[in-house]
Amino acid sequence: MEPETTVNRTDTVNDIHPCYELDNTTYLFTSNPSIICVLLHVFLSALSVVTICGNLLVIISVSYFKQLHTPTNYLILSLAVVDLLVGIIVFPFSMAYTVTSCLYHEDLFCKVRISFDVTLCTASILHLCCIAIDRYYAVCQPLAYKRKVNDRVIGIMILMSWALAALIGISIIIAGFNQGKCEESCLIDALISTTLACIFCFYIPVIIMLSIYLKIFLVARRQAISIQTTKSGATVSKMERKATKTLAIVLGVFLLCWTPYFLCIFIQPLTYDVTPIAVIETLNWLTLSNSMLNPFIYAFFYSWFRLAFRMIISGKLFWGDFTNSKLL
Repeated sequence: MEPETTVNRTDTVNDIHPCYELDNTTYLFTSNPSIICVLLHVFLSALSVVTICGNLLVIISVSYFKQLHTPTNYLILSLAVVDLLVGIIVFPFSMAYTVTSCLYHEDLFCKVRISFDVTLCTASILHLCCIAIDRYYAVCQPLAYKRKVNDRVIGIMILMSWALAALIGISIIIAGFNQGKCEESCLIDALISTTLACIFCFYIPVIIMLSIYLKIFLVARRQAISIQTTKSGATVSKMERKATKTLAIVLGVFLLCWTPYFLCIFIQPLTYDVTPIAVIETLNWLTLSNSMLNPFIYAFFYSWFRLAFRMIISGKLFWGDFTNSKLL
């Protein structure tokens, strides 16, 4: 099915999208794609494959090796599932039904695409909030950590994150979510729906996460200054600090990928100007690329993830039972 959109302008083809062409007052996905269009789709397809493979490695690693069955890693596992779905579902949808094709024409597939975008984005943010809470108890209240953050609590957190993300995704579609052009008649609706979406789906959770990590940083700094009484205690403290640092980097990369997009759609309804297509498309793919980056962060900072990745890629798991392998 080719996306078709009605426009009231006489822009050149290049002003719209390298993969679309004008036909009177409508633009269609071109039947004779240019080299730029082909290269763009090859690049985005490769991005999707890398995203899927990277997150599959994380999912298999945490699921297979018993030593990785920890509350923090369960959250990382669920976050990897979110990123995997982005690679499997959102990437293909976004290539077939781009922001360009959905700006002026909202058919079923465009609504499905936006719904998945919002749901998985919200799920990512909520998982990062849960990870921040996990790190807070691990670093700031280590004696109460195992009692307050157990498998049951983590399971509830994961379930609530998915349920709330799905609810918000459906609600945003019902209310109407404007990420492009808005005429005067829809200005109030766009302001309400888009502003609320940005505030509740992004800004409030981000402020909460940054506050938690600031508290963790201050506590960790005090712990580093104080004298460790035992070697084992120092080792555990060092491991927790490293895990917190790594997951804080995951949050930082997330913010770098997503903040420009949310700033754009937050400001858009306040103006009558149309955001350039190139800007919208670039910011949209920048957000999706975040799902590809997380596995590389884990592999770079965690030696045990690198070892697990090597065992999986080499096919070693097919030649015996390595579930109890020592990775840490």
